[in-house]
Formats: sequence, structure tokens, C-alpha cells
Amino acid sequence: MVAEVSMRGITKRFPGVLADDNVDFEVETGEIHALMGENGAGKSILMSMLAGVYQPDEGEIFIRGERRTLSSPLDAIDAGIGMVFQSFKLFPSLTIAENVVFRAEPTKRGLIDRQAAGRQVAEIAERYGLSIDPGARVDSVPVGVLQRVEIVKALYREARVLILDEPTAVLTPQETERLFDVLRALKADGRTIIIITHKLNEAMAISDRVTVLRDGRNVAQLVTAESSPAEITRHMTGRDVDLSTPPPAQRPGEVVLDVRGLTVPGTGERNAVSQAELFVRAGEIVGIAGVAGNGQVELAEAIIGMRQVGAGTVSVSGSDLSRATIAERRDGGIAYIPEDRHAVGSAGTADAIDNLALGHHRRAPILQRGLLSRSAMLEHAKRLIQRFGVKIAGPTTPVGTLSGGNLQKVVVARELDYRSPLLIAEQPTRGVDIGAIEAIHRELCKYRDNGGALLLISAELSEIMSLSSRILVMFEGRIVAEVPKSEANDALLGLYMAGHEPEERHRPGAFAATLAGSTASQNNGKGAAL
Repeated sequence: MVAEVSMRGITKRFPGVLADDNVDFEVETGEIHALMGENGAGKSILMSMLAGVYQPDEGEIFIRGERRTLSSPLDAIDAGIGMVFQSFKLFPSLTIAENVVFRAEPTKRGLIDRQAAGRQVAEIAERYGLSIDPGARVDSVPVGVLQRVEIVKALYREARVLILDEPTAVLTPQETERLFDVLRALKADGRTIIIITHKLNEAMAISDRVTVLRDGRNVAQLVTAESSPAEITRHMTGRDVDLSTPPPAQRPGEVVLDVRGLTVPGTGERNAVSQAELFVRAGEIVGIAGVAGNGQVELAEAIIGMRQVGAGTVSVSGSDLSRATIAERRDGGIAYIPEDRHAVGSAGTADAIDNLALGHHRRAPILQRGLLSRSAMLEHAKRLIQRFGVKIAGPTTPVGTLSGGNLQKVVVARELDYRSPLLIAEQPTRGVDIGAIEAIHRELCKYRDNGGALLLISAELSEIMSLSSRILVMFEGRIVAEVPKSEANDALLGLYMAGHEPEERHRPGAFAATLAGSTASQNNGKGAAL
């Protein structure tokens, strides 16, 4: 039987980096195949060559037994290959529908039929449970919606081979299951699915086979039903990995972040955030769960000062920062890991030395007598690169050349090194491999145990439930539920994320009332003892 895709002896070099080293990769027709490996292992580069973005320096690509030269993405599309990239390939100034149908527009009397385009895109989105507005401009929607647009774009072209890079990063558990149902239906129709993923449970649930890359080489080809998460992890990292989270080393202390009545205007009539009330204490991790586009990003950006606030207050360690600039809020004790590591979290054309020095350049040892010390910046960069295991040719390498996961390590390393009393972390492990997730979780817990207050926003419910002592759920810009770690599970959080009415004990503010009552009781007890 001829394989749907066969890549033989694929080698790809970049300056200072051997991305893929004589890789053989084969996928059968009508199977769901998971491609796994650590950041920088060569997964995305390998698939980018299959998608026509890069060309191999050595090796051959066969599609259904025919040798093909894929010189561009258009060649790949002609060969029946569609890819949803981790870094989205969309035109910001165009609508969602215009992006989806680009170069394959429906026409009427020789002109583009925009109504038909919107209708077809809406039908695909509805069919697959991917909530998007075809008429919305791409630059007006959050990053989670953009991923859905990319999925719809690939489905619109009816690719025989569909490559998905981290496709479930912004979906609820229920939506993930619906997507998996779609993928299984596509498989039943004879289509071939390749999923690049770091999620072991995802690979085990949906794939027929798994290929593992490590350091640019193919180290394992496994039948999923005959393997296990532990075996896959060992092939990925060369060691055993433990993602269990230790309990807090101490009880939470004083309130560090205090947000009251925070309202953030939206692009339409509805506010992006409405009357948000929350607090985070020293030595505590509070998680925010929600489907992308429900106000989580706007909430974080309002706290850090990147977004205009309509009403409400933001206080850190007792200081009102509601009218402070971003720089003043940073000096006031806020570190920030943004959702978009490319556009917000880093300067892609600058090297790792400069990126890791951002913010630190205002103080010693990098700032010396009013001037920047290049030698101190270099030592600072070397220390963080080693501590966080960033795979990079050297500190002078532009960070825009790094894999998504390694760029994420750069951003996380820089922000944690501020040692600020408050850390806002949006998607801290998005697109990061299992070994790096373990390392980042360990660093976040160390930050918490040293008395830091952490507001964690993540699309990964397993991450939220593992790290957080309390979980807030956002829906349509409102904090609709507050669930303690001991009661949280995928099904319950998924329901609240979809807008279901919370149980009385999970209503926002219930924990604060309990905490206040407990504090009052303790105070009364102390008074009686005295």
C-alpha cells in the first residue's frame, strides 16, 4: 500500500542550527498521526517543508507515491496539503471570510461573491463547532479566534492531508471532543491528519500512530494503542518527567493584587470586561479559565496598563495603580508574560542579550553610572539561557529565529527574573514541550513558594487545575464562577466556560465572604484569648 506522505532522508540546515537530520517520516492514508518532540526538535520545520514553506537541503518528498517538489505553499495546496501554523498566516486588515477564501474566492458574474464567501465560511464554522464571525476583521479578534480561522481556512480547501499545529490550545474540553469527532469523521472519509502536539493525553486520545523527533532525528515510531504517555515522554526527553505539582510551602499571605469593579470597553456595544472583582494573595496562584475571546486577555492588559479602562481600580501591594503608566506599574511590582510572545513579549530582530535585558536595563548591574554594561547584559543572558534550557546558537542570535517554545522560554525567564511581588502569566506554556512545561511549572511554583502572587491565565485546564488554589471562570467578559482546586474538574469548568449557571457555592465572591468570615472568627478568637 502506497503511503499518503513519505519524507525520506530530509535534512534542513539554518545558520548555526541543524534543524532536521536525515529524517524519515511516513503517514498512511486515512490515519491520524501525532508528531511529537521537545521544542527545537525539528517538528514544525519538518512539517513546514511538507507545506512548501521551506525546501529541504537534502532528501525527497513523495505524495501518494509521486515525487513532488514543493517550492511554495501553493504547490502544497495543489498537492492537497493544508497546514494550520502555530504562527498564524493571516492578513490583519481583511475580514475572517476574506482570509479563509483568499485565492479560492467564490465568484458571481466574474466578481468575488462576498455574500457567498461569508455564507460558506459560516457554514463550515457551524458544522465543526468553531465559533467565529465571518465579517469581523482579523486585527480585532483575540489570538484564540485566529487559530479557529486557520482551521476553517484549511477545511475550506478540503485538503487531503491536514496538518494541525497545536489545534486544541484554545478549546474547552467539550469543544476539543467535538473537534476530535470531526477529525475522526475526516479520517473515515479517507483524509489524513497530522497533529503536531505536546499534549500526551491528546496524542493518546486521537492518534493512530506517533512519531517522536529528538534533536532533529527520528527516534521512535509507535503504535499509539501499544504505547503509553510515559514511553512517549522518555523518547521525547531521554528521561522520566514528573508533572505533579507540590503543595504550597506556606499559607497565602496578604493581598497583593486587588481588582475592584474593573470594566474594559469592547469593540462593539458589549464591554470586553464587565465589573471584574478579584484578588490574589502572596504565596498563591489564582487561575482564570475561559474559552478564548471571553475577556481574559483584556483583563490582563487592563491590569498591566496596556488597555484603556472604563471603570474600576487596580491595586498592587496596597498602592492604587489605576492611573499609572505601564512603566510605573512595572516599577510598582508587576511582571507580565503576555499571550502573544511574538508581537508583545519580544523584539524578533533583536538578539537574546537585548531581549533578556528588557526592563532589567533600568537597574544595576546592567545599568552602571547611567550607561548600559554590555558585559553585564551578556552574563545576564547566559545565566537565564542556561537556567531555562533555551536551545539557541548563542546569546547574539536574533530571537525571531527561535522555535515558538524556545522564544517562550526567553520571555518566561526574563519576567520571572524580575522577582516582582505580582506576576501575570498568560499561556506560560503554550507550544512548549513536556520537558519545558515541567521546568516552567517548577519555576512558577518556586515563585509562589517564595511569596509571589501569580495570576495565571491558561487555555490548558490541566495546567490551571494543577497549579491553582482557586480558579475563576470568565464568560462574555464576566467572572461567572469561582471554584476551589479541590472541586475542579474538566466537566465542571467546561460547563461554566460555556455559560452555564454556577452552583451557589461557586458564585463569584463566595470564597471572599468565607475568607472574611474566617478572618473575623480568628480575630474574635485572639481577642477572647487576650
